[in-house]
Amino acid sequence: MLDPVPRPASGLTVRFTRALFSPWARLSLLAALLASAAVTVVLHEPQRLLSAGWPPHVSGAAAVVLFGIGYGVCTAAFVPRPVLNLAAGALFGSQAGLVSAIGGTVLGAGIAFTLGRLLGQDALRPLVRGRWLKAADGQLSRHGFRSMLAIRLFPGVPFAAANYGAAISRMGYLPFLLATGLGSIPNTAAYVVAGSRADSPTSPAFLIAMGFIVVTGVAAGCVAWTKRHRLRAR
Repeated sequence: MLDPVPRPASGLTVRFTRALFSPWARLSLLAALLASAAVTVVLHEPQRLLSAGWPPHVSGAAAVVLFGIGYGVCTAAFVPRPVLNLAAGALFGSQAGLVSAIGGTVLGAGIAFTLGRLLGQDALRPLVRGRWLKAADGQLSRHGFRSMLAIRLFPGVPFAAANYGAAISRMGYLPFLLATGLGSIPNTAAYVVAGSRADSPTSPAFLIAMGFIVVTGVAAGCVAWTKRHRLRAR
């Protein structure tokens, strides 16, 4: 006859379970996932499938949605967003391309933020030391929306670094996603328009888009250099 009272787990099982779900074990899993994603991008270049209009037998709104999903997965796997933005404009035009690219941007950021929050935050937060790291963490934790909005508006901070940095902080999901969606519109739109007008590089729309990309890039570089110089001077 079976014993109806469940027996407690052995000490070895408890220790194994704790080790399996410990912060450093989860961080190791995150590192393995990111390394696998990076290797996959290098070996298979999934961005080429999207830029070629994959999947080939889908059109209309379904193609825009599928491209946005693929865009999100690719950005989470470190595919450069400018390449995908240009492809979105070339495939779908300015309006539909922008919708697909922004949707993919938010999706990719959400994937990275979730992975960082679930697998990396507990292990990495105790390591947030030093003046720069503490200042960045405090800014994101206390003023998450406006800080992330500024980061997205100025393309000087790498997309993946901003995602995982926000995940390690105490920033909430909603401010992160809203700031990502709104702040990514100007720069994304410039690339999408450039992609949609790539066949006419002398057109006013293409020249304005490229001018905006250059100006914002230079401005971001100047801001980063100024802040770095001020921190060194302290």
